[in-house]
Amino acid sequence: MADRIPVVLVAGFLGSGKTTLLNHLLRDNQGTRIGVVVNDFGAINIDSMLVAGQVDAMVSLGNGCVCCAVDVTELDELFTRLTQPKAGIDVIVLEASGLAEPRSLIRMVVGSDNPRLRYGGLVEVVDAEEFPRSSARHPELRTHLRLADLVVINKADRVASERLERLREDVAALAGSVPVYATTYGRIDPGLLFDQPHRTRPLVAEQLSFDELLVEHDHDDHAGHRHLHDDYASVSFTSERALDPRKLIGFLEDPPPGLFRAKGFAAFGVADERRKFVLHMVGRHIVFEPGGWSRGEARGAQLVLIGAGLRTDTALARLHDTVHDAAEPLDAQSMLGVWRYTPH
Repeated sequence: MADRIPVVLVAGFLGSGKTTLLNHLLRDNQGTRIGVVVNDFGAINIDSMLVAGQVDAMVSLGNGCVCCAVDVTELDELFTRLTQPKAGIDVIVLEASGLAEPRSLIRMVVGSDNPRLRYGGLVEVVDAEEFPRSSARHPELRTHLRLADLVVINKADRVASERLERLREDVAALAGSVPVYATTYGRIDPGLLFDQPHRTRPLVAEQLSFDELLVEHDHDDHAGHRHLHDDYASVSFTSERALDPRKLIGFLEDPPPGLFRAKGFAAFGVADERRKFVLHMVGRHIVFEPGGWSRGEARGAQLVLIGAGLRTDTALARLHDTVHDAAEPLDAQSMLGVWRYTPH
């Protein structure tokens, strides 16, 4: 499952800043090869390139990334092409049309038979200045927040701090416990959405690519400038002992506020259960996959939590409570919650 390519959905009403966020990810991806899928028509500026009304057209962005514009009915075919090993794609980011129904896109990704992709979460972009008016005219936008795994309040610099705080409270009430990330110009740390690939760089001298120069210039441009956003937090948990599956499922189903992603593996202290269970969680979507342990691998647990506004001390304390300390193993019934999230 670790080798599967995450598909991150970016949705939001017209003008909320989806393309700006996407362009930021392309500029600040730190070597990640992104497959960009644009489900929209018209003039879309992707990293200084114009994709105008093209359908099922792949455009190389020159930095290992690929941009495509498709009709939603052609997504399965496109995913097949992007997930081929020769494409070298690390993550797929799908920017939905400003009038799209996110529920349909989620179903398409979660229900896909493609064994090389997995759901990477729905990022719902909200315009801090316009959302109260646009959601009043289009109440379905509030429903979309309930589907989100992460809400990004963009253009936060355009409203007073008191108004921003009220908006955050309103959004949080609609979205539930998912993290709410306030920012400007679509700036969001890519590490919140996907992992940077581990690639070895050549030791010989080499010329910086245009994209690397662009990223360095971008960083210098904002040196000393305080960005208006909530920094994401990442915390690691390690246990030499097996975990209690019921308690871990309880943690995942009622996660600490701000948690967006969880990944890792665990052994469970259950009678006759000797497998390694790989975990991947995005928002409300939880997946376990049983497998074997490598020779000499310690049979405990290692988990990484990633979120925005995440209280790491509280999260770690709750994870420590999932360790199975008793001498007697648990009964097989305690695995029922895990099986509920294991693909058949």
